[in-house]
Amino acid sequence: MPSRFQILSCLIAAVVISAGCQKPIEPLPLRKVDKDYERPLPPGKFALRQVAEKDYPDFGKAWYRGKRLGLRDAVGHSIAYLKNPSSKQFYPLGPITHERVLMSLERFLDVLDQADSPKKLNELIARNFDVFQSIGCDDEGTVLFTGYYSPIFEGSREPTDKFKYPLYRLPQGLEKDKYGEVVGGPWRTREEIETSGEMTGNELIWLGDRFEAYVVSVQGSGFIRLPDGTLYEIGYAGNNGHEYTPVSKQLVADGAIEKRKMSLATMISYFHEHPKEMDKYLFQNKRYIFFQEAQGGPFGCLGKPVTPEFSIATDKDIFPRGALAFINTKAPDGEGDRQRLSTFILDQDRGAAIRAPGRCDIYMGVGEEAGKRAGWTYSEGGLYYLFAKDAPMPEGALATDAPPAPPKNVATEAAYEAAPE
Repeated sequence: MPSRFQILSCLIAAVVISAGCQKPIEPLPLRKVDKDYERPLPPGKFALRQVAEKDYPDFGKAWYRGKRLGLRDAVGHSIAYLKNPSSKQFYPLGPITHERVLMSLERFLDVLDQADSPKKLNELIARNFDVFQSIGCDDEGTVLFTGYYSPIFEGSREPTDKFKYPLYRLPQGLEKDKYGEVVGGPWRTREEIETSGEMTGNELIWLGDRFEAYVVSVQGSGFIRLPDGTLYEIGYAGNNGHEYTPVSKQLVADGAIEKRKMSLATMISYFHEHPKEMDKYLFQNKRYIFFQEAQGGPFGCLGKPVTPEFSIATDKDIFPRGALAFINTKAPDGEGDRQRLSTFILDQDRGAAIRAPGRCDIYMGVGEEAGKRAGWTYSEGGLYYLFAKDAPMPEGALATDAPPAPPKNVATEAAYEAAPE
């Protein structure tokens, strides 16, 4: 199973804008323009800080969304992941234990069954859960939320004059340890993989556009529409062990694209107009992802499916895998209007560019419409995690049957050494 990847990585530092949006909208004005959302977690810090009950967000705003089957599906995927013994290797994370995360998910399903109103939901959350908030990019809880999705590209399982840019299977000479890391350090670079000829015979599928092939080789999975109209799903099989380098930042630094105009659409347009520039820029990102056939996805880094609007991608070196979260931000609706988004959500994915406590990606789904919503998602907000209080519920009981747990004195900071991706 993949240990770490994201369906559409944050390929650019700015919002990814999809062409053809029905209603053009401007990015929300941010309170400060000089915030460093990519600021790494300071040494010796824990990414989460416990919140006093009086400062809990209004969970009642998520009551209506809590009735959607997608939320229960997402919770079920996290429970299935955490019941796999291999998930224990990533815990404890600071003061958070594996057992507590699993108990939190199971108790949350009981709470959803019992909450018959927004007010009741708030009461049950306060009674049954401790709430932690990401320290964000500024130690004040500010998190930048963006969106990602699973695009559909045209391709062929055989090379043709139209489809001549391959994506590769995991090479036999590349060995991984139990964590999915390359044994012996980084393997071949992107440039070596694409130009040496060493990978001949290891092709999985061919695409018709070189930059689209690059996008897929960064994002880690994809849906390919074959010439007969069928969809062929490919998924993550491993990576070459090199760090991710965003091409967009170098394009901006060189003045090739203005920062305010940077988007996936403008990058596609730029490389269509300057195809000879692709070697210069794409090879700067030495990281490469290998693929295998996949069904039932798209999958997150837990090896379980991600659910549109109920799965997020965060830095898995500092945030708890599979945990129940709550976000409070803004996201566009189907018409392109930004609306307040307050929802329970599951932390089930990661991305090469999501490497800080001030960043979070919301999964929007598959295809063009999901891409439009993902592209226009770019707003600040709060990221919270819910962990069950100590007192367990009696077997078969609902959350309302459990007596209130006494206040718990949990350390808000713990020494934690983030492992490199």
